[in-house]
Amino acid sequence: MSAEGGLKAPNRHPLDWQNPEFWDQDALFAEMQRVFDICHGCRRCFSLCNSFPTLFDAVDATDTGELESVERKVYWQVVDHCYLCDMCFMTKCPYVPPHPWNLDFPHLMLRAKACKYRQEGASLRNKLLSAPDKLGRFAGIPIVAQTVNAVNRNRVARKLLDKAVGIDADAVLPEFHSNTARKQLKRHRADALQAQAIEGTRGRVAVFLTCYGNRNSPSLVTDLVAVMEHNGIATRLTTSERCCGMPKLELGDLEAVRKNKEANVPMLAALVDEGWDIVAPIPSCVLMFKQELPLMFPDDAQVAKVRDSIFDPFEYLMLRHRGGKLKTDFKNPLGKVVYHVPCHQRVQNIGLKTKQLLELVPGTQVEAIERCSGHNGSYAIKSEFHDISMKIGRPVMQRVAASDCDHYFSDCPMAAEQIQNGLPDRREPESPLELLRMAYGLTD
Repeated sequence: MSAEGGLKAPNRHPLDWQNPEFWDQDALFAEMQRVFDICHGCRRCFSLCNSFPTLFDAVDATDTGELESVERKVYWQVVDHCYLCDMCFMTKCPYVPPHPWNLDFPHLMLRAKACKYRQEGASLRNKLLSAPDKLGRFAGIPIVAQTVNAVNRNRVARKLLDKAVGIDADAVLPEFHSNTARKQLKRHRADALQAQAIEGTRGRVAVFLTCYGNRNSPSLVTDLVAVMEHNGIATRLTTSERCCGMPKLELGDLEAVRKNKEANVPMLAALVDEGWDIVAPIPSCVLMFKQELPLMFPDDAQVAKVRDSIFDPFEYLMLRHRGGKLKTDFKNPLGKVVYHVPCHQRVQNIGLKTKQLLELVPGTQVEAIERCSGHNGSYAIKSEFHDISMKIGRPVMQRVAASDCDHYFSDCPMAAEQIQNGLPDRREPESPLELLRMAYGLTD
């Protein structure tokens, strides 16, 4: 609601992280007091992450029932429980800009994380978890990958890991593959298909593999390439990639985000200049280039160029469908499918493109679940947060368990693994690209 009384769309301000006041502790706490007091009086976000219950419970436990009686150490607990999903800003808060109260809770939490990181640094665990590209390069060495995967599946080893560094023994850890997606597609050529531009797409796709797609789930990338080429879309891999920067953003290490941006964005912008659209198989990575980097670097023309040319895979394919260029020669029905919509895709405001596309497959019914899985980056892996993460994701897990579905999946493979971790039978998830490839009847 605007000051004039008319409804207006939320207006996200850039992150003012290069302003010296951004790093001032007194100014930070003054803003946290202002925002927390408004949140306490509203409480619409009580059902989102654990930041809000932590705040509201602390206020309710005081003698006065007011924020002024809450100790500052609780403020940091609120910060630690925020995993920057942006759902409060995008779907709940009535006081976001252009409202004169100008609330941006996620950016305030990011500011606090950044100030804390600058003052205190990070633990060994948090450094490891926020560097998936470096971790993947080491853990992806053939013999090392086998050893790491075996340790991750060993109960005794996991308990020792829990005690030593705080990685929860019950959390699902991703597998590492020495036969990466880049290795599997090393001889792939992109010049066999002629590009057909339509509906905001150019019909030529460069795949940003992502750390997870390259080393933890190579089939995401190979399935993506197969589906794109089946639809007549010329497809290649990006020449290289560093981590998109989302894990470092969640840690508050904004300088590391800048360094990763400087490695990725010029390379991606050059591909855009050569006539390629960019697609990435992980929602968080797409969001990083679509939203987070443009908000951190609003005056960077290359960042803006990449922002305008990067797509979620199903967003891209549905644009092709609108232009009459999506193949619907499906051979296999998928039956009843339960689809978890990850938060980092929801906040992109692209709609339920994955659901819409899979519902084009005859004999397929898709039930979408728009709730948090509780995984949230590295949050579910950390010992102090794992039980809370499972509680957050329990409604999703219960719906999947009760659905009697033929398939279940999430666009985010880490969210899907979190859901699996809460199912009584630990049934394995699939990926939407795998299901789409199955529907087309495509084989390796």
